[in-house]
Amino acid sequence: MISRRRLLSLAGASALLAACGSNTGRDGNGQALKQWYHAYGEPGVQQAVERYAKAFTKTPVDVQWNPGDYDSKLATSLLSDGGPDVFESTPQISSVRAGQLVPLDDVFGDARSDFTDSILATHTVDGKLYGVPQAVDMQMLFYRKSFLQQAGVQPPSTVDELIDASRRLTKDGVKGLFAGNDGGGGVLGGPALWSAGLDYVRDHQVGFDDPVAAQAIGKLRELYSSGSLLLGAVKDWAEPDAFTQGLVAMQWTGLWTVPAIQKALGDDFGVLPFPKFSSSGKASVPVGAFGAMINAKSKRIDEAKEFVKWLWIERTDYQEDFNLSYGFHIPPRRSISEKASKLTTGAAADAVKFVRDNAKASNPPDWTSVMRTAFNDAVSRVVRDGAPADAELKAAADKTRDELKRLYG
Repeated sequence: MISRRRLLSLAGASALLAACGSNTGRDGNGQALKQWYHAYGEPGVQQAVERYAKAFTKTPVDVQWNPGDYDSKLATSLLSDGGPDVFESTPQISSVRAGQLVPLDDVFGDARSDFTDSILATHTVDGKLYGVPQAVDMQMLFYRKSFLQQAGVQPPSTVDELIDASRRLTKDGVKGLFAGNDGGGGVLGGPALWSAGLDYVRDHQVGFDDPVAAQAIGKLRELYSSGSLLLGAVKDWAEPDAFTQGLVAMQWTGLWTVPAIQKALGDDFGVLPFPKFSSSGKASVPVGAFGAMINAKSKRIDEAKEFVKWLWIERTDYQEDFNLSYGFHIPPRRSISEKASKLTTGAAADAVKFVRDNAKASNPPDWTSVMRTAFNDAVSRVVRDGAPADAELKAAADKTRDELKRLYG
């Protein structure tokens, strides 16, 4: 089973959809629209989406739940005549260029301004929207208030303060920070760039081909070398166990852990975005969101659009239910997230504010799997092996530049 937290590390099914296949299409002949979901890990989600589909009375909708490798299964299905009409995924340039997705700007209507801009950006390619965001997942820094207070440490607002706090909080068998068993290289590369005012890609150009990028990634190596990180935990960064069991004073993890942390620690925790590196940078939180998308091969595009608009634009009650009744996620629409009772206080309210003010796309449409692999491998070698950051990032930038030339000419 796959949890919604997976959105933050997905390459995206649509990255696999660039190959061209038969375009014979199919005729609906009054049959049900086919809607596909991947198999969410939270209990009750499947029953909920089936209930939503049943409530749509204009056209029958057949929900298909897809355990296992959803990405590959979806990619294969969209190359045949048997693919879904409506499905969830994340758009990438390759799938748009291959003509596999239907633009959905007209589905949003006046509701477009109600969606968080940073989330809409993750579904926008060449100025057009190819998905209606369904649920937002995000990552942030959790800290134990009592641990910081006892050590005389303030919540960090800069990367240097984070490193210092991590060192000072490491004592009596407790480590200062847990950011994954790899030392944080797998999840903090993007935040490190953003902290310095840089990015993966910007205006069709490499966004980290800058000496400051090496300095920012070098701070992750400094953190790794400080002796203040928890390494070799039983569960990795996506689970809150190390934090709730008191093994660390701070942990980088996701919004989805808030209910478990609240249950274990009560009010003895706070949350922060990843801090800024320099005055030109900014604190940030990575975000990801699956969106409802429409297969361009469908012979029932108008009906599919009508259904998507009904479910993900008009039925705000279902949208809140989907996000907050079977796990813990942020509705992409401000009017829902700012009023939902579970999101108006404490860490959840802070998370909503971070998404509004500090969100950065963890997998933007123009960040291909080739680029992602090159960058992540470079960061890993810097953090764990002590490889020179400038040389590693230059090599990753060269590969990214080649990909951008392929995409944009």
